[in-house]
Amino acid sequence: MERVRDLAALPKAHLHLHFTGSMRPATLLELADKYGVHLPAALTGGEPPKLRATDERGWFRFQRLYDAARSCLREPEDIQRLVREAAEEDVKDGSRWLEIQVDPTSYAPRLGGLIPALEIILDAVDSASRETGLGMRVLVAANRMKHPLDARTLARLAVRYADRGVVGFGLSNDERRGMARDFDRAFAIAREGGLLSAPHGGELTGPASVRDCLDDLHANRVGHGVRAAEDPRLLKRLADRGVTCEVCPASNVALGVYDKPEDVPLRTLFEAGVPMALGADDPLLFGSRLAEQYEIARRDHRFDDRELAELARQSVRASAAPEGVKGELLAGVDAWLTA
Repeated sequence: MERVRDLAALPKAHLHLHFTGSMRPATLLELADKYGVHLPAALTGGEPPKLRATDERGWFRFQRLYDAARSCLREPEDIQRLVREAAEEDVKDGSRWLEIQVDPTSYAPRLGGLIPALEIILDAVDSASRETGLGMRVLVAANRMKHPLDARTLARLAVRYADRGVVGFGLSNDERRGMARDFDRAFAIAREGGLLSAPHGGELTGPASVRDCLDDLHANRVGHGVRAAEDPRLLKRLADRGVTCEVCPASNVALGVYDKPEDVPLRTLFEAGVPMALGADDPLLFGSRLAEQYEIARRDHRFDDRELAELARQSVRASAAPEGVKGELLAGVDAWLTA
């Protein structure tokens, strides 16, 4: 019988994790109690909330839960705790490099403004990285529900802090709202400043959303991107360009994009040669962290250990880690496979 290796011991990079969504459920309850915040019942029941965001009402409910959780982050020490605990959880799951995604405008009102908010976040990331040994960087994300001028402001801010740990620029929230091309100037600012482009696309809408990310925003990575599986020519384009899809299997099912874990097109993307980086997205709301995404690939898609190791390698290659760090992680993947 073939040996089943421990997926938590497989070195990997985590490239799709949202800031508030990385919070431990117990931490959310403690912070809510600290500040007297009344949380929706869906966040206090001890189980992941029942979500389905394939229509606007469902997405609104998802966003309302996320906003409720975010309202409990009010002081620098709350930010420090969230980041430290996110790092600890990643280390337990075998992550050796984490790029956490945040829109600092969401935290600015309680943290003294946009620049102080980002500096508090970056300081927390630096401290957590030193304390846990996890390589950590930040991807600043604009909100496609807001005006494109806001995104340009964020892009300039992100570039300004490129030497403090910001490595990329993203675009999140409901991709059915806000055309990608409206944000092209913001992404141009980020690219010109040396940041990688990692917008969301191809989750709630189809392949056209992924094409827009490539054509209008010159994506190096696509957040989710799974709907590209519906267009063979688009799959070839992603593979030929080496554009990585940050695939989050558990959240795809939780949000109703696919009915069952086995419906997520991991095999289709993998066999088409599209690089993937598995991610947990929002563990607070979806109930699973990074190692479980690899377990889904093993259990529901029959990925063997060599294929799982290749997924880990793809995550490392797509990261913004320094080349020396990438080399160490890739060697660690080889060691996991040969042990």
